Amino acid sequence: MDKLSIAGLLLAILAVIGGFVIEGGALITLFHFPAFLIVFGGTIGAVMLQSPASQFQRGLLMSKWVFATPVYDVDEGIERISHWANEARQNGFLALENEAIAESDTFINKGLNLLVDGAESEVIRDALDIELTLEREHLLKSARIFDSMGGYSPTIGIIGAVLGLIQAMANIKDPTSLGNGIATAFVATIYGVGFANLLFIPVAEKLKAVVYQQMLYKEMLIEGILSIANGENPRSIELKLSSYRK
Repeated sequence: MDKLSIAGLLLAILAVIGGFVIEGGALITLFHFPAFLIVFGGTIGAVMLQSPASQFQRGLLMSKWVFATPVYDVDEGIERISHWANEARQNGFLALENEAIAESDTFINKGLNLLVDGAESEVIRDALDIELTLEREHLLKSARIFDSMGGYSPTIGIIGAVLGLIQAMANIKDPTSLGNGIATAFVATIYGVGFANLLFIPVAEKLKAVVYQQMLYKEMLIEGILSIANGENPRSIELKLSSYRK
């Protein structure tokens, strides 16, 4: 679990709610289901409308990375590449066939199979670069659904505010209904701005940061596999890839 992300979310929520309570506000007034339904439901619906199904579903699945951030161990990656380089240097590229068969990561599997097949380094680079580029685009587009949520949420909060005021004006002679309408108006605005700035936009930025980290790790793998294909010394490969530790 990413403790920093959890702490950040809790701090943001507690700071807003705590400040409201300190100023004398009643906490219960911030909980208003109709306003929540308008803002959250309207935002999700708008993003579903604009997004292809696969992109939307992938984005939702990626959201778990906010609190369970994938770890890309550069040191372990360099160690694996160094092992492959030693195997290829001592026993030839065919010695990597068993490594390729046992590899569950499709990206690494593809790179090792290209080495085993004796592909030229340029062919390997082109094949892996294309896969990397496409994967980056798919993941970033999916992460951007939360950017879209952050854009729609404040606007839909305004819609909720207008609906609340319409209700309030329609029942101006009924103090109870008037109060409910005004509550919906103001709370919907808070929900719209709050969801955008405390949840949707930070989630989008966190997911994009994870994607860039993953792509950097895979760029290191490409560089290592190409170095093996070019017959470079395993020690030289390890020194070259050590820059990725920064």
